[in-house]
Amino acid sequence: MKGSAQPIRRPNRTLGGVHDEFWTHCSSNRLFLQVCADCTQLQWPPTQSCRDCNGVRLTWTFVSGRGRVVSWCSFFQQYYDSLAVPYDVILVELDEGPMFVSNPGNFSVGSLDLGARVQVQFIHCRDDVGEFELPVFALLVEP
Repeated sequence: MKGSAQPIRRPNRTLGGVHDEFWTHCSSNRLFLQVCADCTQLQWPPTQSCRDCNGVRLTWTFVSGRGRVVSWCSFFQQYYDSLAVPYDVILVELDEGPMFVSNPGNFSVGSLDLGARVQVQFIHCRDDVGEFELPVFALLVEP
């Protein structure tokens, strides 16, 4: 367990293959995405081949984790035992281009403006497999 905080229970992650590499990078509290060595397009979610050119020379690159909220919704139906309802989900367009579905880290969607600037942060969680760092997005206060 990291620090003194108890990990937050979450639904099971997708694991295996390139997904494991993503979670390993998250354990450093930094956001990495795949990039295609052939066409330079970022890939999200993790994949075995590039969605743009079908290239298979994919590597991992650090991204800023900054972006803007382009959509959101609130779930009132219980889909996961480990998530109390209601819960919010946001769609973030990362500054580097890919869209990332996540949860708000320090705000509720009721106080959200379309296009709000956000920055990735990581929360300590656990699922049936173990503990992990989950990327969520907090409102960005830019100088």
